[in-house]
Amino acid sequence: MRALALVLALAAGPALAQDDATLADIRQELTVLYGDIENLRGELSATGALSEGVAGNTPLDRLNAIESELQRLTSRTEELEFRINRITVDGTNRVGDLEFRLCELEPSCDIALLGDTPSLGGVDSVTNAPAPQAPVAQTPNLALGEQQDFEAAQQALAEGEYQSAVDRLSAFATTYPGSPLEIQANLLLGQALGQLGQSAAAARAYLAAFSADPASTFAPEALFRLGQSLGDVGQVPDACVTLAEVGVRFPASDFVSEAANTRTSLGCS
Repeated sequence: MRALALVLALAAGPALAQDDATLADIRQELTVLYGDIENLRGELSATGALSEGVAGNTPLDRLNAIESELQRLTSRTEELEFRINRITVDGTNRVGDLEFRLCELEPSCDIALLGDTPSLGGVDSVTNAPAPQAPVAQTPNLALGEQQDFEAAQQALAEGEYQSAVDRLSAFATTYPGSPLEIQANLLLGQALGQLGQSAAAARAYLAAFSADPASTFAPEALFRLGQSLGDVGQVPDACVTLAEVGVRFPASDFVSEAANTRTSLGCS
């Protein structure tokens, strides 16, 4: 049943994170092994001959053992990369399916203009799975006036000027595509649309906020508000599944209790 699309995509998240950690460890071990091999090759060249002895005690024995382990780790790395890629691509397809269904519920939404769903994690095929890297802390680079325009939309929402907030946030998305504030802007847009009674459009905004980065600090709120909006448009089964995922994926989030309360009000089992 397509109604279960979102939860299957979301449930892939924890497995993906676990594989990333394993893959990172393997890559680190591969780096060490490559270094050991180069050192041993230098030792072999320096001596000019290989002496015989107990297995593992000569340079040749050690080199053979390391190369054997290297082959095993390389095979495991390829296996994990394929699995990670498969989960990510499947999750992207399922998010796209839900976005399509939400567009069908919104009269003003043109399905022909949806385009391709941005891939989760930036993975589109088996050939371009990125190697896991440690996160690098950096300050977002904002264009001139970008922060001010965002804050103006934020203020309009806080003052109850919901249509003005929607207009400002729509202009923000057009003016600053790929902004570091994109996720927050979509969260604000969803709230403004919800206040205007446009629940289907709000759900699409929350879905965009979540799928842009399912591991961001704003992901728990985006997921909670997405489930809440799905309930508002009558998609109760999807709403129940989505709200349940808040506690599964983000057990320490403040939105877990709110998601649980919303599930109760919707009569989720």
